[in-house]
Amino acid sequence: MRWEHLGGDGSAALFDTDAVVTRTVDTPEFRGVTFHEVRARSILNRVPGASRMPFDWTVNPYRGCTHACVYCFARRTHSYLDLDTGRDFDSQIVVKTNAPQLLRRELASARWRGEHIAMGTNVDCYQRAEGRYRLMPGILTALRDFANPFSLLTKGTLILRDLDLLRSAAAVTEVGVAVSVGFTDEELWRTVEPGAPAPERRLDVVRALSGHGIGVGVLMAPVIPFLGDSPAQLRATVRAVAAAGATSVTPLTLHLRPGAREWFTAWLARHHPHLVRPYENLYADGPYAPTWYQRRITGQVHELAAEYGIGPARAGGGRRLPPAAEPPPGPAREDQGVQLTLP
Repeated sequence: MRWEHLGGDGSAALFDTDAVVTRTVDTPEFRGVTFHEVRARSILNRVPGASRMPFDWTVNPYRGCTHACVYCFARRTHSYLDLDTGRDFDSQIVVKTNAPQLLRRELASARWRGEHIAMGTNVDCYQRAEGRYRLMPGILTALRDFANPFSLLTKGTLILRDLDLLRSAAAVTEVGVAVSVGFTDEELWRTVEPGAPAPERRLDVVRALSGHGIGVGVLMAPVIPFLGDSPAQLRATVRAVAAAGATSVTPLTLHLRPGAREWFTAWLARHHPHLVRPYENLYADGPYAPTWYQRRITGQVHELAAEYGIGPARAGGGRRLPPAAEPPPGPAREDQGVQLTLP
């Protein structure tokens, strides 16, 4: 594995190469998974200017993800380590063991201006590895102590473990929480997101957070062409999202960047060979579906959201939560919640 020169432009290595520990854990939960414990040299990552993301900084305590989503756009990052973007991405997990301490140090720097930090936008901070390494409590505590605004996107149910930290952070700064639920079709979930919690379990997270006064948006992503985009499927998903108490729903159609595209296409050839040619046609011009397709899906989802009484995320939706000794009963009102502004 290559650890040196991961800056990509001749800059210093991202990890201390003399502090890499590789562990294979022989338990049913992690069978076949190898953890590479590293000490990162920096944890605040600036988003490239050409990115479509609506934020400038991210924190990623892990690389690789046991959710094993066949479409994950972050797969390409494993190629920088001389690992493959398929099975290695799913099973060779890089753990930045010093992430909480490093973040606290970087937030305290005179150069840091307290800008918004997004988490879970590359790989999931609440994937199964977090249950073993418990990096997020330290990260959230640092963000809270410095009153630094942040947002979280996850498929993981483990976020509920950190409910008290989310509430205390939201009392002093803007906090956004979103859960990713692209569809509710269980058969589709089992094949394209085999390591992630079931869609219904993720909606349980929405219910639980909402019931404790934290408003949660749903990123309906990805909407998968020809497999999860029928009017009936879109309606079922939006209806379930609304029933769970989400404050917003924002659709995002599947995009296939290099690394993810090859892995997804191989999966498609095995499971749905008749769709290989339609996908080649739909994504002939690059990693994103055509504008006409994206607009069609967005329009349908927004119409359904209006019908069920929810809408897309709004700019400036982050809120501070007042401290509370006890969580309020039932779904949170909109004026109680914190929301994530999504693209």
